Amino acid sequence: MRLYLINPSNPLVAITKVKESRWNRYRVWKPLGLMVLAGLTPPEWEISILDENLGVPDYSAMPRPDLVGITAFTSQANRAYEVAAYFRGLGVAVVMGGIHATMCLEEVMERVDSVVTGEAESIWRQVLEDARQGSLKRRYAGGLAKIDEVPLARHDLLDTGYAFGAIQTTRGCPLNCTFCSVTAFNGAHYRLRPIPDIIREFQLIREKLVLVVDDNLIGTRPEHIARAKDLFRAMAQANQGKEWVAQATINFADDEELMSLAAKAGCRGVFIGFESLSPEGLREIGKKFNLLKGRDFRASVKRIQRHKILVVGSFIIGLDIDEPGIGKRIAEVAGRFGVDNLNTLFLTPLPGTRLWDRMKSENRIPLDRFPDDWKYYTLTFPVARYKHLSLAGAIQEMITCDRGFYSMPRILRRVWSSLWQRRKPWISLVGNLSYRRNLQLNRKAYADFECTLGNRNNSVRVT
Repeated sequence: MRLYLINPSNPLVAITKVKESRWNRYRVWKPLGLMVLAGLTPPEWEISILDENLGVPDYSAMPRPDLVGITAFTSQANRAYEVAAYFRGLGVAVVMGGIHATMCLEEVMERVDSVVTGEAESIWRQVLEDARQGSLKRRYAGGLAKIDEVPLARHDLLDTGYAFGAIQTTRGCPLNCTFCSVTAFNGAHYRLRPIPDIIREFQLIREKLVLVVDDNLIGTRPEHIARAKDLFRAMAQANQGKEWVAQATINFADDEELMSLAAKAGCRGVFIGFESLSPEGLREIGKKFNLLKGRDFRASVKRIQRHKILVVGSFIIGLDIDEPGIGKRIAEVAGRFGVDNLNTLFLTPLPGTRLWDRMKSENRIPLDRFPDDWKYYTLTFPVARYKHLSLAGAIQEMITCDRGFYSMPRILRRVWSSLWQRRKPWISLVGNLSYRRNLQLNRKAYADFECTLGNRNNSVRVT
């Protein structure tokens, strides 16, 4: 039995354009979920994982599979449906899962043979057995997996073309920010993989650089922090020679022992969501965690960097509190914080989020020709009606922000600072140049986006 597991592409996403910018190789992540499912697949299945972010294969030249499994974020849905239609046209059954399939069940069920909602680990073997017997059910409810029973991912099936390997150590997030669907999909309970399993899986990763895909590696409670320290001690003791980056909340900076252990375990960078410049903005999106303790963000960033760890800061443009000039202010504040890289995104209502429910009820989702418009829901296009920013205004704010932060003089100052403090200056350089190179790709994408909307009815214009 032959199984294809496919991660569809989105041609509008600049960071997957590896051929246009060689730096993007450092920003394309492996589809870890498919690798985990491959680890659950019985040996009688011949498995191929196909990641279209590295290039779309010529499916017509490949052997006909017996089953196709597709995962997709919302922005990948259009391409997922194209791939599904192709294989269904050949008489091949297609099963689709992932966050979009869970949040837009009826839409997906119209376009594939079977849908897996929630986390697939608990029912994947049943899906395969039913497919083998020709009795696929229309829907399988995965729910929340027992994370201590999740197998080691099949890293051997995708061992070339990536700068980073990938691994997951926790699932779930209690913060439940209004714009994020992680809590709805993975639950609010913070679930932990056994540390011995994590160490064994790290040994299977061939790449020296690794992305820890956890939505929050260290958690928010004292017991979470204690467990993270135990994990870092075990990683350091294993001495596997890996360098890794991860996502964490700003409380990472509160514990010197935690940061020291992380650095010894190979941590070279953390991605931190600052999201907004103001307390009002943080309250709007439900990220009150950042308001605790009257935090000095600049001091927090500096404490992290003293451990030779780079900091990538994330902000959002399009909050109800954001007015013209927000792009310039974000670039300036990010510079004052001293972050090594800046990742700014548009406020995007995604299905399954509280933000989606609110904006839909307020008639603030103009790009609603679904499923076609899903391709714009990448967080890099202004798909909503913002309170104080027009469509063109929102785009200009993003361009101003990126152009200001990623000017060549500022890049050189940041890289020199990394060199002076011995914080992996080459990683800082690669990250900054990757973002700077994509500014040109983004401007073209914005122009095409505005042109497309300009050809529609005036009712879709953002005012």
